[in-house]
Amino acid sequence: MEGTVFDPLRKKHVALTPEEQVRQHFIQWLHTQKNYPLQLMASEYTIKLGNKSFRCDIVVFDKNLTPQIIVECKAPNVKLCNTVLQQAFSYNLVLKVPHLIITNGTGTCICSYNPTLGKYEFARDIPHYSAI
Repeated sequence: MEGTVFDPLRKKHVALTPEEQVRQHFIQWLHTQKNYPLQLMASEYTIKLGNKSFRCDIVVFDKNLTPQIIVECKAPNVKLCNTVLQQAFSYNLVLKVPHLIITNGTGTCICSYNPTLGKYEFARDIPHYSAI
């Protein structure tokens, strides 16, 4: 299909927008570089915050189906700023994951929870699947 891309998580073709291209690239990176199984990832994962529904771009689960990572994807022309990071943090009020990622395909910001300090800190990388 022209102008579409197959999303292996939703198991269907979706419109190939700039944001979708970033999402699909990141899904493949998580799978091939960090060994996260495709069956433990979800795209456009719906959560309810208050009386509103939101969709997380990518949520990654551990083998017990506990959410571990939220990834918020933006188009390459969208600046990774505090507003984007706050969007991921607001989703985390519901999911309570240890790792938050925002990416626009040209830049990526990772925050991981530090239990010793009781807060999120910027991180260089996320753990390999075998470490969660």
